Amino acid sequence: MKKKIVLGISMMLTVSLMAGCKSNLSNENSSNNNNTQTETNVGQEEKENQNKTEQQMKTGFAVVTKLNDSKEAGNENGQAVANSLAAAVTLDEDGVITKCVIDAVQSKADFTKEGTLATDKNTVFSTKNELGETYGMKSASAIGKEWNEQAKAFADYVVGKTVEEVNGIAVKEGKAADDDLLASVTIHIGDFKTVVEKAVQNASNLGAKTGDRLGLAINTSMASSSDATKDQDGVVQIDSSYTVTTVDENGVITSCYIDGSQAKVGFDKKGTITTDIENEVLTKDELGETYGMKSASSIGKEWNEQAKAFADYVVGKTAEEVNGIAMKEGKAADNDLLASVTIHIGNFITDVVKSVESAE
Repeated sequence: MKKKIVLGISMMLTVSLMAGCKSNLSNENSSNNNNTQTETNVGQEEKENQNKTEQQMKTGFAVVTKLNDSKEAGNENGQAVANSLAAAVTLDEDGVITKCVIDAVQSKADFTKEGTLATDKNTVFSTKNELGETYGMKSASAIGKEWNEQAKAFADYVVGKTVEEVNGIAVKEGKAADDDLLASVTIHIGDFKTVVEKAVQNASNLGAKTGDRLGLAINTSMASSSDATKDQDGVVQIDSSYTVTTVDENGVITSCYIDGSQAKVGFDKKGTITTDIENEVLTKDELGETYGMKSASSIGKEWNEQAKAFADYVVGKTAEEVNGIAMKEGKAADNDLLASVTIHIGNFITDVVKSVESAE
């Protein structure tokens, strides 16, 4: 009898222990599953946050150049005037402007009533941002602000806006109708709106990411200008290059866009302007194949195609690495680069480095 009781108790203990073990195993498995699920959720959340942080941005650029301030020679010298207003932007996936830079160049070159240049062909024109206070608007400004300060204020104002919202900025007699904007920008803003809208419309995915800095470099000269002769008109030729870069926290270029323009004002031996100065000046990228380099190119590539190839080539490089790109007689020494860019690259290199150094 005692043996039966002992045996019964043993069996009960065994069953109890097994149940306890099973329960512990079940709890342990449940705990492990919860830990795994938590780790997975954390991993997914970190990945989503990283994707948000590294969201791809669009890079855009536009420039508007007008010649209509030019005048013929008479009692005074004639003058070719090219007014170029440029804007660079970055946009998020919703089309909201995240960064904006605005700059301008006012290029003036004189010619005589005998049809000769009166301005040195070696003249290089600084941008209004580069001129700063030497541009001379501050003393005449009702708010004591120079042109570059007002341009920056407008650029900062459009950050956070879509192109529709920029287009909707109220204007009264050419100036801002909004008191907050008018407190920092008293010059006419119509052209600012136009060039920013155009830059947004031109924007594309070139590799920029959230948090990148934005740079814009403009270089302008008139070295290709010439006097009038009895057989040929003279010309003031304003050559400008425009380079936009975005740069990450390590100084590496994440996107690059290069463009150029030739603003020409012709004049004859009497100093009479022979160009329609009301015509729109298109950039080389806007001209595309009509620019006319393709037929003379040894690789059958138009100027804008070669400029894009160089811009793509510098993505992933620092300013120091771009500055170190090897050249031979002004052209690329690297065969891979030379296969897509046969024009001289010295100015491209200089402009890209300048753009990176200006990035904010």
